[in-house]
Amino acid sequence: MRSLQPARGTQDLLPEAARRHRQVTETARVLAELYGFVEIATPIFEFTEVFSRPIGETSDIVSKEMYTFTDRGGEEVTLRPEATAGIVRAVLSNGLTQSTPLKFFCSGPMFRYERPQKGRFRQFHQIDVELLGAAQPQADIEIIALGNRILGALGIGARVVLELNTLGDPESRAAYRAALISYFSSRKSELSEDSRRRLDTNPLRILDSKDPGDRRINADAPPFDDYLNTASRDFFRRVQDGLGQIGITPRLNQHLVRGLDYYTHTVFEFVTTDLGAQGTVLAGGRYDGLMELLGGPSMPGIGWAAGIERLALMIAEPPTPTRPVVIIPIGAEGEPMALTIAETLRNNQCRVELSYSGNLSRRMRYANRLKARAAVLIGEDERARNLVKLRDLDSGEETEVPMDPALGELRARLAALDARGP
Repeated sequence: MRSLQPARGTQDLLPEAARRHRQVTETARVLAELYGFVEIATPIFEFTEVFSRPIGETSDIVSKEMYTFTDRGGEEVTLRPEATAGIVRAVLSNGLTQSTPLKFFCSGPMFRYERPQKGRFRQFHQIDVELLGAAQPQADIEIIALGNRILGALGIGARVVLELNTLGDPESRAAYRAALISYFSSRKSELSEDSRRRLDTNPLRILDSKDPGDRRINADAPPFDDYLNTASRDFFRRVQDGLGQIGITPRLNQHLVRGLDYYTHTVFEFVTTDLGAQGTVLAGGRYDGLMELLGGPSMPGIGWAAGIERLALMIAEPPTPTRPVVIIPIGAEGEPMALTIAETLRNNQCRVELSYSGNLSRRMRYANRLKARAAVLIGEDERARNLVKLRDLDSGEETEVPMDPALGELRARLAALDARGP
């Protein structure tokens, strides 16, 4: 039945996948705190202009991929396709522009109408960091260093390569844009339909085209380096020198432009060959003009986002939860005692499952299905003598354990079982 299936491009995060997602998110959150980033959460949907103005009306995201609709109040809203614009809007809405520098970390679902494939979904999840109010190259270095540290902590640092480029300041970018229009116009008939459409609106995006014909034309395009002014060259040199100082060696890629209109100066991607066509796992850049596009004051910014689904595919299997203890009352009379034992053990950080129904055989099958470490059996005789039977579900060994209000003896026995290992 169609209605019982997830919509195309979405997925259910079952426990194993959810554990992988949590490993990525929690690793990033902890390391972001080391760099002074604090967590923020913005709405999943915003007024459409929050995204359309800064991202660019001619970008693929705005023109083809955004989930935009009119709500019951007649407002046009959009499910967020990325986090940066919403965070900048939150800074403006909450009057934070005088409190710079601002360093934010966020995570959560994003939405784009794309062709689903490995590592790419229409509802996908990202971790995101943004540093607002710092114009110095040190901010670029720090934000890249954080991304590099997170990838290393996830165990995939050796399987990614940092690609780096500069888009220069607005003056350099305008000069290069004119050169690209001139070059691509001379070969317009050879360009793909998408690239011909971009020629007058966003020619830098042609350099990012995946079309084989466009790539051949791009190979002879004028290099951006020829159009960088002295200030832009100096900024980029300082970024490269700083990365080298902390042991990060990027690979320069003059065709790296990123897909959003608000980028200036530094752009970067961490890429891998492990995921086929979806090779970018973490990417971002500097966006010094974004705040003004949203009606705020001039304020520099830099940030990156990483796809949790892609990172989750690459990491090692996260540690499984500790094996539980199952409390098994035999007969309804034992249920109150089972509840008391379960809550007392949980108060002492013990993972506990209750067996809800069935005879002893059925309840033991349930414990085995949970891969429980031990079972606590509460029968009529045990209740009368104020003790329980503790069964080691690996060895089958069973012992009687006297009860006390703090369950000290039972907790000690369980700790001894845990000390034996899985």
